[in-house]
Amino acid sequence: MSNIVAVVGRPNVGKSTFFNRLIKRREAIVDAVSGVTRDRHYGKTDWNGREFSLIDTGGYVVGSDDIFEAEIDKQVELAIDEADAIVFMVDVETGVTGMDEDVAKLLRKVKKPVFLVVNKVDNNKRLEDAVEFYSLGLGDYFAIASINGSGTGDLLDAIVEALPEKEDVEEDQLPRFAVVGRPNAGKSSFINALIGEDRYIVTDIAGTTRDSIDTKYNRFGFEFNLVDTAGIRRKTKVKDDLEFYSVMRSVRAIEHSDVCLVVLDATRGFDGQVQNIFWLAERNRKGIVILVNKWDLVEKDTKTAKEFEQHIRQEIAPFTDVPIVFISVLNKQRIYKAIETAVEVYKNRTKRIKTSVLNEALLPIIEHQPPPANKGKFVKIKYIMQLPTPQPQFAFFCNLPQYVKEPYKRFLENKLREQFDFNGVPISVYMRKK
Repeated sequence: MSNIVAVVGRPNVGKSTFFNRLIKRREAIVDAVSGVTRDRHYGKTDWNGREFSLIDTGGYVVGSDDIFEAEIDKQVELAIDEADAIVFMVDVETGVTGMDEDVAKLLRKVKKPVFLVVNKVDNNKRLEDAVEFYSLGLGDYFAIASINGSGTGDLLDAIVEALPEKEDVEEDQLPRFAVVGRPNAGKSSFINALIGEDRYIVTDIAGTTRDSIDTKYNRFGFEFNLVDTAGIRRKTKVKDDLEFYSVMRSVRAIEHSDVCLVVLDATRGFDGQVQNIFWLAERNRKGIVILVNKWDLVEKDTKTAKEFEQHIRQEIAPFTDVPIVFISVLNKQRIYKAIETAVEVYKNRTKRIKTSVLNEALLPIIEHQPPPANKGKFVKIKYIMQLPTPQPQFAFFCNLPQYVKEPYKRFLENKLREQFDFNGVPISVYMRKK
């Protein structure tokens, strides 16, 4: 499970530039996934072979200045609770401000690694000016310029050094289904409805992932862990609908699961926050089931469910091969259908297709519709194999991999989906040199 590093600080100190710089470097290599940039506040990066998740808290603050201060305090407190290390960014141009001092006060009490980062230091004069940040009482600082990346290497070395080693939790190898979504969508009620009436429950394991509640559950002859991200809210500290909060909490649960049940409130629709959580799961290559809860509260005519579903599919394009189940936790409608669907998605995600079967099914299709010629060069795809990874990834071996463009890869992905059921599962397609 990867460590979480949170970037905190007041607005306009350059958090997002720093964040984008780290994520882009990584995305250029790994995450060339369409739709990746939809949520710019969460990403994975790695440095010297250590991978960690980065959260830019600044992206979540909205409101006027006085609201700002309260929100920033909340976010810093949350980052302190949830992250493994904290980057506190300040701006050499404006010097120490009252808001910086407030944040520093919160951070001085923290037992976790805190990195004071003075941004926009791009000449010697500013290097001298940075000295005043010693007054924040956080010890040494790192002087960087996010805009051109100077100084970020030393900072990353220090962060990676300080991150706690990921302990490989000795866990039963049961599949993990995480129930995620924004607050008040009905996540806890969904889990209670499943567990409350049932004598199927085996054990309660608290704190397996440090903060979510795992419930071992057995149904349809299939045993799995149900991870509840809802039962862990510290109500006193956080206003209910703070977006950053749901995302931060979901990050851990999603990274640590096999299938994500994304619960949304039908009366609120598939809004930005639910979409963030959806793309988070997609980018982590997890199985996904979308559960539209409180469907009993929506006024319906004959087309409503179909229209609602179409709207969701438009929003999640191009990854539209995702099951959508309309449920009502209150009336216990279709909640078992939801779990059954999750089990199917899990099976799809762990599916292995024989090389011979793959080639028999796809080579004739490719021959009939080969990749478009590029600069007079013809791409010939010779054979296909599934890679031995936890989730479905396929390598297509050909003479000129660099000429195969995104649209054709999407065509191949769609053909894979037509031939073999990968409903609810992100697929990766790679072109390799024969």
